[in-house]
Amino acid sequence: MFIQTEATPNPATLKFLPGQAVLETGTLDLRDPTEAAKSSPLAERLFKIKGVSGVFYGSDFITVSKSDGEWPQLKPAILGAIMEHFMSGAPLLKAGESGGNDDENEFFEAGDEEIVTTIKDLIETRVRPAVANDGGDITFRGFKEG
Repeated sequence: MFIQTEATPNPATLKFLPGQAVLETGTLDLRDPTEAAKSSPLAERLFKIKGVSGVFYGSDFITVSKSDGEWPQLKPAILGAIMEHFMSGAPLLKAGESGGNDDENEFFEAGDEEIVTTIKDLIETRVRPAVANDGGDITFRGFKEG
C-alpha cells in the first residue's frame, strides 16, 4: 500500500491520501482523544502518537494536525498507523457511527430550489477544491431567509 502525503497551507496540518475511499459520506472532524476513541479506531490510534491534535476524514483523504513536534519525526508513525489500519481491513468507524455531514440534514424553503442549486454548484466547482487543498471539506447544510 502506498500512501501519498500533501502539504497544506497550514504548516501544522498534513494531508494523507491512502489511494482508496476513506469515508463513504460526509466528513468527520475529531479534535480530542476521548471523542476519537468513541468514534474511530484509526483516529484513536493516531491520537496516541505524541503531538497529534486533530484528525479529519474526507471522502478519500485523512488530514492530521499536530500541536507540537516536527513532521519528519511524526510522519513515519502516522503513515504506519494508517497503513496498519487499512491493511487490517478494520472499519474506519465504530458500529453506529457515521460521517458528520450528510445530505439528509439539508434544509431550505420551498421555492428556493433554484438558489440552492446555484449555491451547491458554486460549492462543488469553486469552494470545495480550495478547501480540499487545505485538507478539509465543505458541504451544503441549508439556506434560510435569504
